[in-house]
Amino acid sequence: MPLLARCFLVVLASSLLVCPGLACGPGRGFGKRRHPKKLTPLAYKQFIPNVAEKTLGASGRYEGKITRNSERFKELTPNYNPDIIFKDEENTGADRLMTQRCKDKLNALAISVMNQWPGVKLRVTEGWDEDGHHSEESLHYEGRAVDITTSDRDRSKYGMLARLAVEAGFDWVYYESKAHIHCSVKAENSVAAKSGGCFPGSATVHLEQGGTKLVKDLRPGDRVLAADDQGRLLYSDFLTFLDRDEGAKKVFYVIETREPRERLLLTAAHLLFVAPHNGSGAPGPGPSALFASRVRPGQRVYVAAERGGDRRLLPAAVHSVTLREEAAGAYAPLTAHGTILINRVLASCYAVIEEHSWAHRAFAPFRLAHALLAALAPSRTDGGGDGGGVPEPQPSAEGRAAGPAAGIHWYSQLLYHIGTWLLDSETLHPLGMAVKSS
Repeated sequence: MPLLARCFLVVLASSLLVCPGLACGPGRGFGKRRHPKKLTPLAYKQFIPNVAEKTLGASGRYEGKITRNSERFKELTPNYNPDIIFKDEENTGADRLMTQRCKDKLNALAISVMNQWPGVKLRVTEGWDEDGHHSEESLHYEGRAVDITTSDRDRSKYGMLARLAVEAGFDWVYYESKAHIHCSVKAENSVAAKSGGCFPGSATVHLEQGGTKLVKDLRPGDRVLAADDQGRLLYSDFLTFLDRDEGAKKVFYVIETREPRERLLLTAAHLLFVAPHNGSGAPGPGPSALFASRVRPGQRVYVAAERGGDRRLLPAAVHSVTLREEAAGAYAPLTAHGTILINRVLASCYAVIEEHSWAHRAFAPFRLAHALLAALAPSRTDGGGDGGGVPEPQPSAEGRAAGPAAGIHWYSQLLYHIGTWLLDSETLHPLGMAVKSS
């Protein structure tokens, strides 16, 4: 490669990789060490963040009322923290029931209240509502909202109580009434609460050289079964993990098909290709890619099956969709084609935004930079020692041994932040993301 061309590629790759990396990278930054933040009480009728409660930047969209007889009732957990007083005026224990995220934030707030006012406890006046006492689409119906006071009911404390709730991590806090503070959280399967979209470590992929491999064991240089935008099966380069957490224990959606019978586990915000109603049609970008949380029995997903000695994608009816299985590890692999077959089921590599084609285009600079860096890396040449062979990038020994770094990929974080500025809450998954992809 001519020296001038090589220098140009280095500069281009650096501009694509280094600048965004610095913008998103962790760290304390420049300047003096920060002093402890002074807490300022909220004013009456103030809410934080300064957006509507059921928007992406706050607690997300309403997902439907939970009743004691509904499948989602198992999402609620009782809170028996002795440092919290529950009013429980219905005498049913309903105020103690809430999502795990709400419970965690409430328990953190209880500690802050006791530290702020020794001898005073946190008091919950309203939690989960099963009787319809709140407004339509209230998050109280999902166990995602609580109304709180202090145990001494000293209203002069409520502004600071609201501030403490913000600091405790509630996703939306509102000094709603002179008599209480309203707090709510994102839904339990939120990426903001947990992560964008992943598969468990036990999920399998199909390799070009034959056989299968656990998704957690993927390494640069692997080529895995995927599909192009016309629905044709092919093998695509594994590039990196958009998220990788070996120690995570997550609750996954379990999607099972009838014929052929396959079983796929993935998180709520991950995209899955669904066949159109009128015919088998090839899978592709756009409206055929749905969040896993929106896939329903009777819809059809794409499964790799043998037909007449040829392997192809066929639509398979979804038999059941459940949110109940906990599995170890969380992995979001990215391929060059943006698709991947996991347990023989076709899925997108992306999450959070319900537009596969948009997400794939957004990763074009990353794929270009990856290709450029691979071209510049030490390579093996075929055809003897005359240098006439075609360069073939090889992963380093370190890369093969260690694999991609753990955690959320910085490029995913960058794109998510940009998406929250440019896109509405109908396009992004209602549960958001702590920052990550799928």
